Amino acid sequence: MSTDKMLTRIGGLLRQAESTDNEHEAEAFLAAAQRLATRSSVDLAVARSHIANREKRPVPVQRVVPIGEPGKKGLRTYVQLFVAIASANDVRCDVARTSTTVYAYGFDTDIDTCEALYASLLVQMVRASDHYIKSGSYKSATTPKLVTETRWGRKVERKVQAPVAAVTARLNFQMAFAARIGTRLAEVKADVEAEAVRTESGENTATGTALALRDKELALKDFYTSTSEARGTWRGPQASAGYSAAARRAGDRAGRNARLGNSPELPAARGKLTGSGS
Repeated sequence: MSTDKMLTRIGGLLRQAESTDNEHEAEAFLAAAQRLATRSSVDLAVARSHIANREKRPVPVQRVVPIGEPGKKGLRTYVQLFVAIASANDVRCDVARTSTTVYAYGFDTDIDTCEALYASLLVQMVRASDHYIKSGSYKSATTPKLVTETRWGRKVERKVQAPVAAVTARLNFQMAFAARIGTRLAEVKADVEAEAVRTESGENTATGTALALRDKELALKDFYTSTSEARGTWRGPQASAGYSAAARRAGDRAGRNARLGNSPELPAARGKLTGSGS
């Protein structure tokens, strides 16, 4: 018998001894556990700890995720990227007003996945947007802009086509990149969950995965509701500096080509990288 099975068997006897109100039954279970432990040279405390760990159910947690230093440019698009990743990995987020911090709510392994993906994709997003700006491609585009003029003693506004500034191009590029990453990850998640349900359906246990996913969703919802102190919903970055369709298209293309972890399509990244500035 393997050590794992032996620990489980001894631990089960200990649990039976501890859960019964019958004194004689308790003594019998404890004696049986002791005999089995002695023959296999297993400490009863180790067996008890083993069975407790096996039966311990994971619970949602809150984790503080630093995004950047106050005043650093580009933090809103960085947050958008993290929130997009989190949404596809069963993690809810609150965002600090300064966009320097995200408060992530979810199961440890899901938050780990989000942080690993974010670390990798942030580097890719910043690198791709830097390349786009340095290429000068954005300079040939224009963006609508309101200008104020004085006519006949009155101030009037009119819309003109103005050159796209580098900051506008970078912001739009990164917003589109983050949005595309969110879409791709959501599609991967939907495909994986659907395949899991289909596989179980063939084994006549179709409700297993569906129920587990529902239970997880409800547990996270209850935890978030009882823990979050947010007063509103984060609405994402606003392109206040202007709009650039060309930069959006370029960012979307980069998001389509970005690597989602170790596999080209599955969010399996685990290593942590340090994102550079925008």
